[in-house]
Amino acid sequence: MASDAASATAAAPPEPLVRIAYGRGITTLTLDSPYNRNALSARLVAELYAALAAAAASEDTRAVLLTHTGTTFCAGADLTEATAPATSTDTDPATAGPLGLARLLRTLVELPKPVVARVTGHVRAGGLGLLGACDISVAGPGATFAFTEARLGLAPAVISMPLLPRLDARAAARYYLTGERFDAAEAARIGLVTLAADEVDAGLAPVLDGLRKGSPQGLAESKRLVTAELLRVFDRDTDALAARSARLFGSAEAREGMTAFLGRRAPAWQR
Repeated sequence: MASDAASATAAAPPEPLVRIAYGRGITTLTLDSPYNRNALSARLVAELYAALAAAAASEDTRAVLLTHTGTTFCAGADLTEATAPATSTDTDPATAGPLGLARLLRTLVELPKPVVARVTGHVRAGGLGLLGACDISVAGPGATFAFTEARLGLAPAVISMPLLPRLDARAAARYYLTGERFDAAEAARIGLVTLAADEVDAGLAPVLDGLRKGSPQGLAESKRLVTAELLRVFDRDTDALAARSARLFGSAEAREGMTAFLGRRAPAWQR
């Protein structure tokens, strides 16, 4: 009996990294990968794709709420995967790497349901791309933001597609280049998030109530109007920016930056 129980435990599927809940017209997708700060691992990205597809097909869903467990909304790329040797069992490239991230961001932008982000923790690097791809985002006082790519020998290439059309140009230049951390009020000022709220759920309440009153057609067509320019950017730049990102991730300088970060030491170029 003990061996049977052990076999059953060993065969149990892993806990999901994206949890799905539904209530009053809103499908809530919760990033739940605390061991790596909700980093965009290949598995999390694949699960998010599946959850978004299900929400898009749901007749009862008026909007998607994207949120998180723990103190980090999303830390960006999973650097342990990025620095690991490639193997023949790697995840489907359609959902992995820079091109996989670009496709995920485009999926959020062109989803026929509005996507709202609820942020109560830290957002770094590629996680900021998720915010850029959401239609509305509300951040609380515990939220912090930083474009850390330049400190790792990388650049915010793919995530620029949904972000640069929304961000204040001077602020984008500053934060892209310096990697400085900034708060929710500054994120709202520069266009990264829609609203900085002292109490996130109170800030979200009128937004979600408004979305519940929309018709499926009315919401989908209204979203198409406000995302048209973003989609033109994706059409124009996806291949080039995904290739640039892949080149940077494969460079010696980026490998030094990522391994230094994972090893909690300063990279060779830091002064």
